[in-house]
Amino acid sequence: MAAIDQKIREIIVEEFGGAEAAVTPAASFVEDLGANSFDLIEVFAAFEEAFEIQIPDEEAERIRTVQDAIDCVTKHAQGGGRWSPSNHGVTRS
Repeated sequence: MAAIDQKIREIIVEEFGGAEAAVTPAASFVEDLGANSFDLIEVFAAFEEAFEIQIPDEEAERIRTVQDAIDCVTKHAQGGGRWSPSNHGVTRS
């Protein structure tokens, strides 16, 4: 779901204040984006709020890359059925 991917990238850029070009699927939160453990807690909380999901702690501990986050959020967003691009201001380009 490209809309979820884009929204995740926007959240990461907003939380970390970096360039969107650096937020690639393979980017590591720690090594490439310079996140520390507090940053990760904040960005995961932002994902939960934006997508109206809960990310279990054991799953959050396994999220290392942007793609890991996309996969996790997609799984939970689809399972809950509450989040959709149209009702969260996400448009397709």
